[in-house]
Amino acid sequence: MQTATSTVNIDNDRVRVTTWTFEPGDRTGTHQHELPYVVIPVTGGRLRIESTEGANASTQAPGEPYFRDAGAQHDVINEGTAQLVFVEVELKN
Repeated sequence: MQTATSTVNIDNDRVRVTTWTFEPGDRTGTHQHELPYVVIPVTGGRLRIESTEGANASTQAPGEPYFRDAGAQHDVINEGTAQLVFVEVELKN
């Protein structure tokens, strides 16, 4: 098991913007989001989300963003065969 790579691009008093890069099989590790956030997929791919409610898979399309409220606790895994990249924008205010 390898950990996905995260690069913080912006971190100020209003937002934190992080680029996540996953090779096939990479995962974030279980974590909890303290802030609401938007994810913008850069590349398409298949993710598996594992949480206390169970596991589910989804396919991301490039450029199709989605929003999540604070409090989400999960592990995100690239279960595809290609590199997967997305940008996460956490909203501080």
